[in-house]
Amino acid sequence: MAEPVKTSPSRWEDLNARTWTGLLMVIVGVLAIRLGGIWFQMLVTFVTAVMIWELARMIRPGWDVGAMLLAAFSASAISALTPQQPDWHLFLLVVPALVGAFSMPRERITFFLFAFGIAVAGWGLVEAREAYGGTWLFWMVICVVVTDVAGYFAGRHFGGPKFWPSVSPKKTWSGTLAGWLGAGVIGALFLTFTNAGRDLIWLSMLLSFSSQMGDVAESALKRRLGVKDSSAIIPGHGGLFDRFDGLLGASLFMLLLALLVDVPEVRI
Repeated sequence: MAEPVKTSPSRWEDLNARTWTGLLMVIVGVLAIRLGGIWFQMLVTFVTAVMIWELARMIRPGWDVGAMLLAAFSASAISALTPQQPDWHLFLLVVPALVGAFSMPRERITFFLFAFGIAVAGWGLVEAREAYGGTWLFWMVICVVVTDVAGYFAGRHFGGPKFWPSVSPKKTWSGTLAGWLGAGVIGALFLTFTNAGRDLIWLSMLLSFSSQMGDVAESALKRRLGVKDSSAIIPGHGGLFDRFDGLLGASLFMLLLALLVDVPEVRI
């Protein structure tokens, strides 16, 4: 009797789950960005709090109640801010990161840096929506999404040399370059119906690179902590930290850029 043929897992086995959950997140995100104001801030507050919860549980497994309280504390700090407040009010973002760091039995500096980075990046998105409008934020988010999608398909289809195998074994140079090109195309498309200048093309590609670095940073964190995903709350994607690491990197890049130069508006 012939033995049954063993089939290897398909390269696209997670595509269906990724597609549907990704579509749902896109719909929620588009509505929140379009509405702006308190609606967008509520979404950012929720997502940021969940990512800090995931971070705490990765570093301190089994600390469920403490991680939930820390997430609630972080949400309170972000929801207490408004874009009209003086910059010194941003010290509120430091407090939950410090409290969480001192609650960790290990990796205290790691927790503080990532938790503070998550909070700052999240608040940066709220301020960007207020200062530059929905079109600017749509450009930013679409660049990040296209970077991820183009990288996923190009990497799975073409394969090739790894981008940084010791940190992110699945990321390839083909996927990385596809992400840059895809973001550049988005920048070019936005030139056709907005008041943005031609710098938007190379800025889109830099934004793509920064989002990839956000993904690499989270991959390095997971390898350091010996975990596969930040959590399992999103089918096909792992956790919110796994899904939004690229957007966090892009947000931090834009905040840094805003400190150095005048960020161009992108309005219809």
